[in-house]
Amino acid sequence: MYPRVKDVKPTDDYKLVLTFTSGETKIFDVTPYLDKGFFKQLKDKSYFKSVKPFMDSVQWQNGQDFCPDMLYLDSQMPNKS
Repeated sequence: MYPRVKDVKPTDDYKLVLTFTSGETKIFDVTPYLDKGFFKQLKDKSYFKSVKPFMDSVQWQNGQDFCPDMLYLDSQMPNKS
């Protein structure tokens, strides 16, 4: 089983900075999903920023969520500058 989401911080450019139970911090890009069905609501920046950790993943108040394994596997390590 992959690490699970412990904390989430949304950014202004539709990314989620995720902290996992392993201690890793990774970035998940939500932009590819913003034009798809149920996720279109996330285009509203104030709504997007209302994301919360929920049951080892993330969730918005209207039920949008992502699989915790997908969040871990499809997120990137932050660039170290």
